[in-house]
Amino acid sequence: MRIKSLLSLCLLTMVSLTFFGCSASHHAAETQKGLQGDRVTVGVVQREIKKGMSSAEVLEELGSPNVVSTDEQGREVWVYDKIATDKVYSKGGLFISTGAASTSQRTLTVVIKFDHNSKVRDYAYHSSRF
Repeated sequence: MRIKSLLSLCLLTMVSLTFFGCSASHHAAETQKGLQGDRVTVGVVQREIKKGMSSAEVLEELGSPNVVSTDEQGREVWVYDKIATDKVYSKGGLFISTGAASTSQRTLTVVIKFDHNSKVRDYAYHSSRF
């Protein structure tokens, strides 16, 4: 009877560890998937932003800018400034207490300059990863 209880306890522990481990990784994957859809990337800027686009079209593609200002001639300048931190954790096996962690950051700054008709007259971007 004691062996049966011990086996049941081991099985329950393994199932719990598997469930919570999968649950956390599933949550992280879903969070990242959600962020991917909303994320301004170099690829999106290169593919979607074109000279002559209206400010409404830019809003549709990139969302709201972080900063809106005007230049010396009263034309709008929009700045998108994005910073992301990626953290990766790895653990040893079930009974091993070792692991590793890695952190990196990405930045993307996009500057869009409009003409007096609210059309894109120029844009530039800078991306870094460290």
